[in-house]
Amino acid sequence: MSTSETMYTDRGAQRSMERPATMTAEEPPGLVRAPKPQDGNGPAGGHHIFELPRVTALLMHALPRFIEGVIAPVAVFYAALMILGLNGALIAAVAWVYGGIVYRYVRGHPVSGMLMLAAVGVTVRAALAAATHSAVIYFLQPTLGTLAVSMAFLASVPLRRPLAMKLAKDMAPIPDAFYKNARVHQFFLRISLLWSGVLLTNVAVSLWMLFNESISMYLWIRTGIVAGLGAIGIAVSVWGFKRVVRHVNREPATTAAPAAAPAIGA
Repeated sequence: MSTSETMYTDRGAQRSMERPATMTAEEPPGLVRAPKPQDGNGPAGGHHIFELPRVTALLMHALPRFIEGVIAPVAVFYAALMILGLNGALIAAVAWVYGGIVYRYVRGHPVSGMLMLAAVGVTVRAALAAATHSAVIYFLQPTLGTLAVSMAFLASVPLRRPLAMKLAKDMAPIPDAFYKNARVHQFFLRISLLWSGVLLTNVAVSLWMLFNESISMYLWIRTGIVAGLGAIGIAVSVWGFKRVVRHVNREPATTAAPAAAPAIGA
């Protein structure tokens, strides 16, 4: 083989060795990597290593939805209540939700099932409030729903089937093998208990303000308190999840270290 052919072969081999490293470096954050066999254990001994997106990216993703689903409806209802009265406010609240659906449809954006359920819920609430001529009825219904969800979180803890884990499976592309880890299961039990407390506090604040304060005070102060409680719950949940992910991702390196020592000596 000539010198030029040898150099060409060496360069080709070098490029083929460098290509996987380049592909790994370009993997997007949040990607779930495939399980890697550990010391001949096969797929059963594999371990899923993944990364969460940055907290700022999560917040920027959730902020428009929070404004659209929490802040804007309160502003629309309150403004219509001051100008048009209770019936006008109820119509404005319903129009806001259905207007969002129509806007997405016209723009070619997908309409989520959650938004459709929200439209049904706000329609029923507005109909009952209009029939009873009471704004309290309009706001009492979602508060009772929040109480039911809080009890569901709480009941899932002694049953050892944390509701928080079920929700995480629905929202995040995380492999089932990760959830089978004992540390992960314990984490979701604690997070279910946390969110039960957050939602129960939400209910207590909402009921007290609903029956003791004016509607305007209820709308703004209660919304701020609930948003603050939710932000604390989310911050604690994300921090705890990132912490448990770091622990789980370090586990295969710890178990693989003794097996790697003879290879170094050889």
